[in-house]
Amino acid sequence: MQTHDSKLVPSLAIHGGKTPLTMSSREIAELTGKRHDHVMRDARKMLIDLHGEEDLPKFGGVYDGGNGEARPCLHLPKRECLILVSGYSVELRARIIDRWMELEEGATPRALDFSDPRVVLGVIGHLQGEVAKKDEIIAEQGGRLKKLDRLEGAKGSMCITDAAKTLAVKRDFLFQFMQTRRWIFKRSGNKNWLAYDTVRHAGYMEHDDHLYMDNEGRERVSTQALVTAKGLVKLAALLDKPLH
Repeated sequence: MQTHDSKLVPSLAIHGGKTPLTMSSREIAELTGKRHDHVMRDARKMLIDLHGEEDLPKFGGVYDGGNGEARPCLHLPKRECLILVSGYSVELRARIIDRWMELEEGATPRALDFSDPRVVLGVIGHLQGEVAKKDEIIAEQGGRLKKLDRLEGAKGSMCITDAAKTLAVKRDFLFQFMQTRRWIFKRSGNKNWLAYDTVRHAGYMEHDDHLYMDNEGRERVSTQALVTAKGLVKLAALLDKPLH
């Protein structure tokens, strides 16, 4: 098999399916030297002013804060990022703008000189490799989709802890992820997690109510939020995780 110099052929990108560039609140904090919680506070206020509180979750994310602890962060597109730092000093604004230029430059493929036979051979070799990768992905995803279809049609639900095991993620991470995405919440003074109505109506979660006796012999009702089979499939897609 003939090999080609990879330096002659820059990475080829299909712009139609490309994920929009964003900058995380953590990176903004590192570039500006500000505390991350202060950047989060300013960014949340700005996003609410621009988009309303109901759209805030679409900018949300989580990161590993160490020891497996999931912590919230925000991912800002260029417009929102520049609006956020508009009130910062010139020096700090310059750092953010310089970083955006680096991101955009890295996302733009260089023009290829097809008059060079080495470039043509390099492109052919690259495309052959991409076709082979695509075939592998199609085969892998085909098996995964069959598994997801079987699971989505199954009956029964599971608690969030069991869902974390099935998704092969840490329990605390999944709770934080679902809370950030507005799947679950806690009422004031209540230790139990509850599912948002929108998520329940979508069929992703449900509530299980059961009776119990408290220490004084009084009958009480406890509500537990459960992830449905359909919800597990949705979480697997959001997390890009295989189901085990």
